[in-house]
Amino acid sequence: MHIEPGIVDGAKIVLSYGTAAASFGLLGKLALDTIRKSGVASLGVRSVITTLLVFSFFEVLPHYPVGVSEVHFILGSTLFLMFGAGPAAIGLAAGLTLQGFLLAPFDLPQYGVNLTTLIVPLWGVSLLAKKIIPEKTAYVDVSYAQALALSTVYQGGIVAWVSFWAFYGQGFGAENMASIGAFGAAYMLVILGEPLVDLAVLAGAKTLAPFTKTIVFNSRLHEAAA
Repeated sequence: MHIEPGIVDGAKIVLSYGTAAASFGLLGKLALDTIRKSGVASLGVRSVITTLLVFSFFEVLPHYPVGVSEVHFILGSTLFLMFGAGPAAIGLAAGLTLQGFLLAPFDLPQYGVNLTTLIVPLWGVSLLAKKIIPEKTAYVDVSYAQALALSTVYQGGIVAWVSFWAFYGQGFGAENMASIGAFGAAYMLVILGEPLVDLAVLAGAKTLAPFTKTIVFNSRLHEAAA
């Protein structure tokens, strides 16, 4: 996952340091929420799993460059539903870090840009879920419409942040706008397809309930909100 090197450079990259710090603040808040609800052990186990999943999403699932960035199946709403916001945020940040150090060192200067692009939309998903999924509804019972809303917020948030960074770094020239438009259009396929993945994974979790009612998974999977 990366915005193309050089899109934001020079003195402008300093802004990403501030947004990254804010993103780590959101990550910390989401992690503390998980600790309060499920404990440190659960957060740790889930975070290791989400980190490995995110790294594999980046490297194994289909991904291709389009315009100013790459189109990835990051499955942010799937991670949120299955493991919770805190572990999902840690997994996204740690997976991005592993990718940068192990396979894509050219992405490290844009780390703050990419971190912000992944974490802030996840925070938006956590807020939306509280509004559109009733407290009495377990996540294994969410509807396609609810899953689509969560996916749209996450993937739409990625498109919005990538667009912001591209406009901020390269201005409003015709070529840059065309590249941003191509990227946004390509991500529509992800927005439409991710809810189907969410529902398939949740159906599997419901079928395998004896194995998914553990600290490895989000307690909200099978239970109403406390």
